[in-house]
Parts: sequence; C-alpha cells; structure tokens
Amino acid sequence: MKLLLTSAGISNPSIKTALEEMLPKPISECKALYIATGMYPFRGGGEGVVRSLSPESQNPLTSLGWKSLGLLELTALPTIRRENWVADVLDADVLLVYGGNVLYLKYWMQKSGLVDLFPQLDDTVYVGVSAGSIVMTAHNCDVESNIEVLPDDPEIVRDGEKGLGLLNCALWVHLDNPSPIFSDHTSENIEKWATTIPSVTYAIDDQTALRVEGEQIVVISEGQWRLFS
Repeated sequence: MKLLLTSAGISNPSIKTALEEMLPKPISECKALYIATGMYPFRGGGEGVVRSLSPESQNPLTSLGWKSLGLLELTALPTIRRENWVADVLDADVLLVYGGNVLYLKYWMQKSGLVDLFPQLDDTVYVGVSAGSIVMTAHNCDVESNIEVLPDDPEIVRDGEKGLGLLNCALWVHLDNPSPIFSDHTSENIEKWATTIPSVTYAIDDQTALRVEGEQIVVISEGQWRLFS
C-alpha cells in the first residue's frame, strides 16, 4: 500500500501532483472510499464529518473529482456481511482517511478488520489527514489528549502510545498552526517529545506531506517541516 500522509489534505499543487503520480490512473477514473470514523469522539464530531465532505472544506479530499466516492464507516463493519464491505475495499483505488482521534481510529481499524486487509492492498493509495496520518506510524503523539475525550474503556485505550506501525517513525502534524487547539505543536515542544522515543520524528505543517512507497519516504512541501532524530 502506498501512503500519502498529510497534515491538512490535498492543500497545494505539489501534494496533488504527488497523489496523481501515485494513483494507477487519473483521478476521474479512480474509485475512492472515505473514512471519517476518527471524528466521532468529539463534541460536534458528526458536524465535523459533514463539513469535511463539503467542497469548501479546509481539508479537501472528497471534492477532487473521483469517478466514485463511497463512505466506509468502520464502526458499522462488524455488523455487516464481511464479503460485502471487503469487496468494496479491494475494489477501491484509494482510501481517504480523515482526522480526529488517533486512538479511536486505530481501535476501529483493528476491530473492524480493515487492518487485516492491508497486506492485500499493494496497489491501493492511502491518503491520511492529521490523525488519519499519525495512526499509520509507530507512535501516537496525541495519546494524552485522545484519552481525555474517550470512554473509560481499557480495550480502546490499550497501547495508546502506539500507532499501527506501518511506518517506523513518529509524525506530528499542524506544525506551528496558529489555532489554539494546536498550541503545543511548536518545534520546541515536538523536539522535546522526540527525545523520548526510539524513532525519528517528522514534524510537518499544513502545506506538507510524506509520500511513502516501499521503504522510501519523500517529503512533499510548499511549507515548513522538521526532522528530529
């Protein structure tokens, strides 16, 4: 599976070009599935999901001109015939994974069985936004704030400091974003945190993405980013 891990979606021409190069055919011929499960733990999370689907979204993913666009709701999958939703995933050219709560998203990726399909998705492109990007790495930099809004359920918060580990590094997004909710996403704070883990840490702003194909990681940026070892 190819990964395009963004902070804020397809936010500039360079990131869009990278996406077009990774896809097996033009966007207008590609089938996309959209995953927004990570938004639900927050107050107003459902409204956030609807806003993310708008063409005016600040994190554009769904309005790029896909041949088809479907919603893959991870919390529903355990109650659906497995062969039905699995066929949809295998048929998709791209998975568009929105942000939110890393821990909740990771839990439902595992609980639903989606993660079990990853080895079969060699030609699929995974596009992450914010938490949808962090979850694919080895470490969860948002674990403390994640737990604050989750139910007191040991199964959901188990190994909260870890991501899925498909990428052996850590990732901070929204670097130096002026919004108050990202007040700790400064280079100074990230560098301090990076010294506590055994992997390198990428810090990327909203105009930057990581393009991952095989073992190669390429930074695509029209903004600012840092690498902490």
